Amino acid sequence: MTITPPRQLFIRGLTKDGRSFRPSDWAERLAGAMSSFRPGGVQAGIGAFIGYSPYCVPRIVGGVKGVVVSEALRGIEPMAWDFVMNFARDNELQVDEHPPADEVGAAG
Repeated sequence: MTITPPRQLFIRGLTKDGRSFRPSDWAERLAGAMSSFRPGGVQAGIGAFIGYSPYCVPRIVGGVKGVVVSEALRGIEPMAWDFVMNFARDNELQVDEHPPADEVGAAG
């Protein structure tokens, strides 16, 4: 039996008409809001929420800031998935299948 890895989507910081999305730190804010959704659930302790969730990570792809979202988030918390996807839809952001790893850089 072959297990298919979850789809990875890239929410680009560009609107459907090609304008840059503002504010400039939107990707970090969105990923920060999703930081508690992690493998194994919520963790306790002093460093539990330091860093981003592996399911929603800010990245720069092709020189455009955005967020890589794993469809695994849908299985863990459907409302979090809906929040992220509705954010993209409501702000008319471009959403693509995640690009090859060599095109991806950390957002900063």
